[in-house]
Amino acid sequence: MKFYEIQRTHILIKTLLIIWEKSVRATHTFLSDDEINKIKEYVPQALNGVEHLVVAEVEPDKIVGFMGTQNNRLEMLFLLPSARGKGIGKKLLLYGIENYCVNELTVNEQNPQAVGFYQHMGFETYKRTALDEEGNPYPLLYMKLK
Repeated sequence: MKFYEIQRTHILIKTLLIIWEKSVRATHTFLSDDEINKIKEYVPQALNGVEHLVVAEVEPDKIVGFMGTQNNRLEMLFLLPSARGKGIGKKLLLYGIENYCVNELTVNEQNPQAVGFYQHMGFETYKRTALDEEGNPYPLLYMKLK
C-alpha cells in the first residue's frame, strides 16, 4: 500500500467522486438520497480546491481511499466500504499527521463510526455546532489532536 499526493485530472476526480459516494452511502446513514445527490454536486470543487490531495493505493492504479488536508486540518477522508476495517484509514490519517501536520478536523456527530475512529486516533472534541457549515441540521464536532 502506498500514499501519495496526486496530480488532479478529470479522470481522477471522477474516480474519487465514486469513492466519496460509496463511502458516504455506507457511513452517513442520516442523509437521504436527495441530500447525498445535492452534496455530490459540490464534491468535485472541494477535491480540486483542497491544498493537498492524497490517495491510498493498494496496488498500481487501484485507489481505495483519499484524504484532503489544508492548513493543518483534515478536510476530508473517505474509503471504499470494502477497504474499511483494514487499517487503511488509520495509516492514511497518520500519513497526514506526519507529512502535513494535521492536528484538527471536523466530523458529523451523526456519523458515530467516524467520531469513534478519530477519538481512537487521539482527537478530542473542543466545539460542537447544531448546524453544518451550510446551515443544515447536521451537528458537527470540531476536534483537535491531544
